Amino acid sequence: MKILVIEDNKSVCTMIEMFFAKEGIQGEFINNGLEGYNRFKSETWDALIVDWMLPGMDGVTICRKIREDKHSVPIIMLTAKDSESDQVLGLEMGADDYVTKPFSPLTLMARIKAVTRRFQNQVTDPQEEFLETEHFKISKNTREVIVDGENITNLTPKEFDLLYYMIEHPKQVFSREQLLERVWGYQFYGDERTVDVHIKRLRKKVEMTGKPFFHTVWGVGYKFDESIKTDEI
Repeated sequence: MKILVIEDNKSVCTMIEMFFAKEGIQGEFINNGLEGYNRFKSETWDALIVDWMLPGMDGVTICRKIREDKHSVPIIMLTAKDSESDQVLGLEMGADDYVTKPFSPLTLMARIKAVTRRFQNQVTDPQEEFLETEHFKISKNTREVIVDGENITNLTPKEFDLLYYMIEHPKQVFSREQLLERVWGYQFYGDERTVDVHIKRLRKKVEMTGKPFFHTVWGVGYKFDESIKTDEI
C-alpha cells in the first residue's frame, strides 16, 4: 500500500512514518500543500492523508481540487480543527474521514485500513454483472455507477460504498450508527454527522431528475427506496 502524507508538522510525520514501517506501508511525506498536490498528480496512490493548515495550499483546497479532477482516492483529513462545522466542511470538500489532533497512531491506522479496505478486498472480474434496479446499474468491482443511462463519475470512495450498500438493501431502514459500522467499518464515537453529509452529497449527485432515492425516516435514519415519491417520511 502506497500513501501520500501532506503534513507540515515534522514530529507528526515521524510518528506516522514509524507506524507505516510496522504495517509495511510505503509512505511519502511532503510538508508543503502545493508541492504535495503536484506530487499527488504525478503518481497513483492508495490513500492520501492531508493536514488542514498547510503552507502553499491548504488541505481543504487540495481535497476540493482532487475531487474536481474526478479522482476517487480515499482521503483522510488530519487536523487540529475539531468543531462540527469544520468537520462538515472537510467532508463536503471530499474527505472520506476526519481525524483530529492529538490522535492515537493506532486510531489513525484503523482509519487508514478502513478507507483502503476496498482496494485490498477488491477482486477484479471483467465479467461481473451489474447490480441493477429500476434506475441504477452499479458494479462493485469496476466502481461504475449508471443512473438512468448516465454515468456518475464524481463519487468519492465512501459515497460509492454507501450507495452500493443501500442499493443492496432496498427499503431497509438503517440508523446512522448502523451505517457507520457497516459502511465505514468502525465506530465514529458518536460522530454521526458524517452520514448526514454523505447522504446529502449522494442526493445531489444521483438525484438529477428530481426523483428521490434516499429517504429520511425521522427518529431512525435513512433508507433507499425508488418507489416513494417524496424524500422524507
